[in-house]
Formats: sequence, C-alpha cells, structure tokens
Amino acid sequence: MTVAAGRVSRVTVTPVAFRDPPLLNVVGVHQPYVLRAIVQVHTDEGLVGLGETYADRAHLGRLEAVAAALPGADVFDLNALRRVVVETLGASTGGAGASFGGMLEVSSAVDTVVAPFEVALLDLQGRALGRPVSDLLGGAVRGRVPYSAYLFYKWAGHPGHDDDTWGEGRTPEQMVAQARRMVSEYGFTAIKLKGGVHPPEHEIETVEALAAAFPGHALRLDPNGAWTVETAIGVADRLAGVLEYLEDPTPGIDGMAALSRHTGLPLATNMCVIAFEHLKPAVAADAVQVVLSDHHLWGGLRRSALLGGICETFGLGLSMHSNSHLGVSLAAMTHLAATTPNLTYACDTHYPWKTEEVVKPGVLEFREGGVAVPTGPGLGVELDEDALAALHEQYVRCGQRGREDTAYMRTVVPAFTPNTARW
Repeated sequence: MTVAAGRVSRVTVTPVAFRDPPLLNVVGVHQPYVLRAIVQVHTDEGLVGLGETYADRAHLGRLEAVAAALPGADVFDLNALRRVVVETLGASTGGAGASFGGMLEVSSAVDTVVAPFEVALLDLQGRALGRPVSDLLGGAVRGRVPYSAYLFYKWAGHPGHDDDTWGEGRTPEQMVAQARRMVSEYGFTAIKLKGGVHPPEHEIETVEALAAAFPGHALRLDPNGAWTVETAIGVADRLAGVLEYLEDPTPGIDGMAALSRHTGLPLATNMCVIAFEHLKPAVAADAVQVVLSDHHLWGGLRRSALLGGICETFGLGLSMHSNSHLGVSLAAMTHLAATTPNLTYACDTHYPWKTEEVVKPGVLEFREGGVAVPTGPGLGVELDEDALAALHEQYVRCGQRGREDTAYMRTVVPAFTPNTARW
C-alpha cells in the first residue's frame, strides 16, 4: 500500500566531511577532507527524502535559507520548489552566482541550490508511491549504469600523514598500476586520467602507457584547461585514435571552438558548458561534441533530463561529470543515467577514492564497471544515522569550511600558481 507524501514539515541540512587522498589537479591538490551537505526533507506523513550537495560556507548559507522557507510545500509541486529558491535567494543573497573548487563558476546559484531539494522531493515521491525515482523520470532504459575509472596523479600521502593505500601516482608506470587496481576491483571498461598536473609530454606518455596496458578500454584525458590552443592541437593530433574524447584541454568556448576546427577528436566539457546559458554559444561555435552533465550544477534530475534532450537535438554526445561525492549523489546519478536514452559514454565517478559513507551498504555496488539501478522506493538507499553523525563530527573537528586546493598546495609548494593555460 502506498502512503500520501503530504507536505514538508521540516528540513535539516547536515554538513559532513570524509577523508580524501592528495589528488592533484590544475589548481592544486585535494585537501585531507571533502565537504558535503546531506539534505533531509521530512513530511507530515513521517517520510524522509534525501539530497546531497556541496558544503562550502556560502553554499550552506543558501541551503539553510531555503530549508527554513520550505515547510508547508507540497512534495509533488516541484515548480513551487524552484519559486521558493528564487524568492529566497533573491531576498537573502541577491541571487548571486556561485563558485565551487576554483574551477566551476556559475552566474546564478539557483540551480545548484534547487538540485539537492529536488532530489529529496523526488525521493519522497517515490517512497510515497512505492516506485523508484527512475520510474518518476520516465522509466529506466538500462538496468545497469556504466561508470569509468578516474585516475589522478597524486602524492603518496598527505603531508604529515602516513601514505594511503593507493601510494604515489606520478610516473606512467605508477598510473598504470593505479588503473590496474581500479579495473581489478571495479571492472571498469573506461579509464579517465585527470591531467593538467605535468607538462603535456608527460601526460601523453601516461595515456600511451595506459593504451598499451588496456587495449580494449576507452580512454579519456582531462587537463582542466591547462593548455593553450596551440598545445591542445598538437596533443589532439598525437592522441587521435587513442582517446575516445579529450575533455577541456583549453579554457573557454572560444578556445575549444578554435581547437575543434583543427581536430576530429571529440571534445568534451564540464567547464565551459555548465549551465543552460552556455549551450547556445557552444553549439553555434561547434566548440564541444560531448557535454558532461551534472545534476548538482544543472538544477536537479528533471533539468538534467532536459539537457539530455537538447544534446540529442543538436547531435551532442552525453556523459556525466563527477565531483567527490557520497552514496546519496551516486544513487541520484544512477537513476538519472538509467533514464537517459542518449547517454553515449560511461559516467565519471570519484567513488573508488572514498573510504567513508553515509548510506547503508548493500544497494550501490560496482560490478563489471557499473552500478545496478536501485529498485527500492525513491532513491532506494537508506541513511545510516550513526555514520551521518560521525561524519558531521568530523566536519566540526577538521576545520575546513570550503574547498581550497590552491591554498593547500601552497602550504607545501609556496610558489605554486594554478596551471590554467600554462602549457
């Protein structure tokens, strides 16, 4: 028997911190902890829906403002949710933009704030109806969602701490070993290398070593805009036929368009196209051939489905971006990907890098490089309240209140500057 979802009675936003290895990127290195916010939307019928998002101080303030305004809302009225967010942010923050991790900038914070609440309301709807979120999005077109291995150059351990179980990732040989572990443990058939850390020749040699070690695997390289257009053209020529796509090799729509005119290698992005306002100029310039969606940035699951339809209309490939995340986000990503017919590439995920979790085990398991779509009501996952409390306490103790890869890198390499368009 299904239960009426009712109305929102209260909302809690809990910031948490979980351990992260020292993963290197174009703007620095990951700090010892990742910050996330777990949203719990309670109803007068006793149901609880879950959402997950970023947890820097500014974003938490926006989330708390909306959480205070949401009680009384109809769980099924998702359009009203957006109105509440627009009105609340207009009153509390002027509707200003948002920045995440030094690489993702959006002109309006509305979509990033709507996203976790929309996921939580969809979770509630599914729980009330006894149906998975994938059914609410139109029905799953695949029972298992493919994900890719996500390789990072890295230090052996955080300064002042013991080496982590992954060890150092610096040389092509070490990166091949990293990939072997991921492929062995998770069954991935696609491999992505986070670049922008070393000069291009070094990263090309790593890709070529991966291609030799994994001849049947799809390979990707993402230097996060570390190269000039001229350098990107040379790398694209060198790796044509090796990579399935090259992601954000050079900054901006104009730079990507200039590169696109010189290569047949598909160009992907989660940097120059991260909002609907970016689609028209990117399509007009033929700047990218693959868009990496991200429901945390694009306004939730329904707007991400809209993005999928636009990509299909303009013949763009579609995959999914990942930031460091926990199981609530992985469940939402999996439901969305399961219901996206034109998902043309395996999705990104940072999941293998984490060692702590807030959802109970047994639902989200990687097998043969993918995750089976949860079939339980709503997102299909249950919150572990003890784990949530422990990770919140870790948030309180750790002292981090935002993501500051560059500042953290400078505690080790004082003269470091971000590598954007350096080479």
